[in-house]
Amino acid sequence: MRCACIDIGSNTTRLLVAEAAHGRLTTLLQERVFTSIGRRFDSHGAIAESAIAETAAVVARQREAAEDAGAARVRAVATAAIRRATNGDALVAALRERAGVDVAVLSADEEGRLAFAGATRTLARPPSGTIAVVDVGGMSTEIAVGTMADGVLWLRSFAIGSGQLALRCREDPPSGADLEAMTDAADAAFAVAELPRLHHAVAVGGSAASLPTLVGPVLDDAALERALAKLRSAPAAELARRHGLAPERAVLLPAGILVLAAAARRLGLPLRIGRGGLREGVVLELAGED
Repeated sequence: MRCACIDIGSNTTRLLVAEAAHGRLTTLLQERVFTSIGRRFDSHGAIAESAIAETAAVVARQREAAEDAGAARVRAVATAAIRRATNGDALVAALRERAGVDVAVLSADEEGRLAFAGATRTLARPPSGTIAVVDVGGMSTEIAVGTMADGVLWLRSFAIGSGQLALRCREDPPSGADLEAMTDAADAAFAVAELPRLHHAVAVGGSAASLPTLVGPVLDDAALERALAKLRSAPAAELARRHGLAPERAVLLPAGILVLAAAARRLGLPLRIGRGGLREGVVLELAGED
């Protein structure tokens, strides 16, 4: 079955259209727009009206693109920024009225469960044993632990994300003081949890997806250090041109890498970059393939 997910996050609004059959996904269309909701809150914790209007316009276009691509079912989901906003209901209402879309505001547990399904079901070689899926978003990070056979057995959401942490960065490229402050904040966020015994760890989300062009498919200590060295070598705009990154992602990437590095230290394992995540989990569920 051909299905689509529109994923409204803290940094981006993304569309995935994919064909699901026999537990496998074939991607037909992907689109990403940096709507940056997480950076557009007022002093009362409300999403700016301009951000609501722009996001509604993006979602309307993505819904039309999904239908043009032949999606039989389209589901829109929203994550941490909308969960935390004092006017999240205003965004939901605007998307219904202006984009013709009913949005499901996912709980942290729902987000983690879907990311786990999307990540594990799209691995080239399904692993045995216990798997941790680290999903770094703009305002939160979910770590879901489970097995291929049993699904999620343990899940926690942490109040740390690439967009939130990037606000601590004062210089471009980041200074040593910037990196130290962000590292301390990321380590502190993950220090609160006792994690189960693990055999594998997979990273998903925008930061993880941007890293293969910089360091390859596995985020071990050496790879993460190489990535940070590259990101400190020039301003974000130049790095974006040099490595084919979106300028907005280049700004967020140092923070995203430090969140991933802190998660890897807490897990005690290198992170393999996944092929799928939340959107793939939504499409599998829509198609009855979960």
